[in-house]
Amino acid sequence: MLITGAELADGRVRDVRIRDGTIDAVEPANAGIDPDAGERVVDARGRHLLPGAVDVHVHFREPGGSHKETWASGSRSAAAGGVTTVVDQPNTSPPTVDGDAYDEKAALAADSLVDYGINGGVTAHWDPEGLFERPLFALGEVFLADSTGDMGIAVDLFEDAIAEAAARDVPVTVHAEDETLFDEGALDGDLGGVGTAANANAWSAYRTAEAEVTAIERALDAAAESDAQVHIAHTSTPEGIDAVREAREARESATDADGSEAESRGVVHPTCEVTPHHLFLSRENAGRLGTFGRMNPPLRSEDRRTGVFERLRDGDVDVVATDHAPHTVAEKRRGLADAPSGVPGVETLYPLLLESVRKGELSLERVRDVVAANPASIFGVGAKGRVAEGADADLVLVDLTNPREIEAGALHGACGWTPFEGLQGVFPELTLVRGAVVYERDPVTGAESFGEPVGRNVREP
Repeated sequence: MLITGAELADGRVRDVRIRDGTIDAVEPANAGIDPDAGERVVDARGRHLLPGAVDVHVHFREPGGSHKETWASGSRSAAAGGVTTVVDQPNTSPPTVDGDAYDEKAALAADSLVDYGINGGVTAHWDPEGLFERPLFALGEVFLADSTGDMGIAVDLFEDAIAEAAARDVPVTVHAEDETLFDEGALDGDLGGVGTAANANAWSAYRTAEAEVTAIERALDAAAESDAQVHIAHTSTPEGIDAVREAREARESATDADGSEAESRGVVHPTCEVTPHHLFLSRENAGRLGTFGRMNPPLRSEDRRTGVFERLRDGDVDVVATDHAPHTVAEKRRGLADAPSGVPGVETLYPLLLESVRKGELSLERVRDVVAANPASIFGVGAKGRVAEGADADLVLVDLTNPREIEAGALHGACGWTPFEGLQGVFPELTLVRGAVVYERDPVTGAESFGEPVGRNVREP
């Protein structure tokens, strides 16, 4: 395939040739790359060519929850949103805490249209030897408080687990909330019906911002003890992002007079992610969302949402990942005590951020970095996340002048709803995974087509 006249995130206009699943050449437009006989040529003038997103935080629900999502439906949704690599979390049924559970999930992942990684989890009954024999993407999401799947663990087990991971040079992703700081009183009284602001706000008041910040600081301290690479998932507070930044700066500045590294309480390569729902939604949306807005960590105040977005814009956030966690409409309509936490989001990651680019709120290079280049670099999958010669041809073609309204009925996941209903997004016209077309949409008619499952485990040769 030859893509001609595409504008890259940095503004350069280039022709891009793809051969054998990789980017064979990136040359100035009209500089002499001629199409081969029978080669498909994509005229990309007026459009942007971006690296496919690497979403390091999804819950595709198989095994055990296929009524909510499957690898087939979740990866279709990913492809339609420009996500070309996903990383699945361990809180499935059975949880991915031993070798057999890993193997069961890996067999199901053969249905994926997009490339993938599989994380291993930690419980009191985990089998580290069996897990670490498998090609783990990372250890985690390690839960410091219970969420979907009841995988919250004690601090001493967390410390042991990250030491095990550090000894094997495996990164650790952490769900950081301290449940001892949850406000039980917030759930008292009449919370109203499913769709009321009181209902959703109660959950936000219950899982406090202090609980997140304290747990992040604890995770950073524990990681420092074992020299582990720790990645803080779905950071929902400016204070949490600042804690990660301060730990990183402490490590970088810890040098003695000779310039050699000194002992430090900083952490080796601490990084953090934020989600689209914490970037674009707040407690001001509680009345519309009700229990559909219940997630862990919860929606925060509008001031905190704004602070998180500002830190994304200013470079303090390393990654934007979705925490795509679908549940059915019937499940989310239960009362607050029974409705499961989580929202879908893998298909709307790029579209929402690209709409912010279109509106001048973020630069296109910043979006490229946090959804593609940074996660690929942080987690050691260097063939991903770049539009460059030799990189995997994981590519997304978009028209930034052509946004459309986000509608649940037009999305491709299994759960049938989205918290972003009615917002604007810039959706892909073409998505490639290692050169294979996995999604295509006609910009005039809106007709869509999907390719065959081509997904591979990015940790396997």
